[in-house]
Amino acid sequence: MSTNRIAKTAAALSLALGLSAGVQAATELKWAHVYEPEHPYHTNALWAAEQVKTRTNGRVEINVFPSSSLGKEIDINEGLNFGAVDIIYSGAAFSEQFYGPVSISNYPFMVRDYDHWKSYRDSDLFSEIKEGYKTATGNEITALTYYGQRHVTSNKAITKPEDMEGLKIRVPNAPLFMLFPKATGANPTPLAFSEVYLALQQGVVDAQENPLPTIKFKKFYEVQSHISLTGHITISSLTLISPITKGKVGDEDYAIIAAVTDEASLRASEEINLSEQQLGSWFEEQGLTVLEVDKQAFQDAVAPMLTGDDLPFTQAQTQRLKAL
Repeated sequence: MSTNRIAKTAAALSLALGLSAGVQAATELKWAHVYEPEHPYHTNALWAAEQVKTRTNGRVEINVFPSSSLGKEIDINEGLNFGAVDIIYSGAAFSEQFYGPVSISNYPFMVRDYDHWKSYRDSDLFSEIKEGYKTATGNEITALTYYGQRHVTSNKAITKPEDMEGLKIRVPNAPLFMLFPKATGANPTPLAFSEVYLALQQGVVDAQENPLPTIKFKKFYEVQSHISLTGHITISSLTLISPITKGKVGDEDYAIIAAVTDEASLRASEEINLSEQQLGSWFEEQGLTVLEVDKQAFQDAVAPMLTGDDLPFTQAQTQRLKAL
């Protein structure tokens, strides 16, 4: 090889090495949750991942793992503490065990409607609760996402508390979900979410309660004939980020991630609220009976259970929430 060619080759190699040294590999983060790929929680997490990549100029890439693919809710919460995952959705009711007040909006009839929920999300009360949660756990709440109002499905008409007497109703395994069934004389039966369809189909339980979009996603309408619009709980989930993640990406990119997850939360919340307004007629088209209920009677039945000192939040916090 000529001296001239050797020199050109060396120069090209030097340039290539210099360029590769100047290209920094993206920091990859994991966002884990338990919801289906079709759910607005997941589709908006994917949107957030795209936004983060764009707004950080490719410095941060987020991979989203739906459907409990990285573990159930307890697993991904534990993973957050060790940095095995960076971002998760976690139900406010589930997170009560780590910091009680975070579940206040999930208690029966604490939230009146979607507008009231939005007021809470933007309130000083929620800001204080976020800080309390961070102090207690180290993890940061960057968003609160609407999941919907929970309604009762069954194979009979339920329009007043007395209609639930003795009803064996599946509930999530968390204390706050026991209040409504107990107040109405029903028999709360904790079951894993994955077992609910078969339990309804086989008559292991008589009923279940979930938001309308979840009833559709999980196809519970195939094994239940009635939906009673009790709206007894307005459910929400937290977007949580591990403190270890800030060390991975730095303050500037962390701020972008926090902002984008909050935007994604609002997008998902609006989609879910809209679908709730439309699904009643859809279920009727599937042959179900959709019933309005005496909501005040249900509220009166539950009210005595929401005044004790054994609740995970104070009565002062309750009054602040109701005043919004």
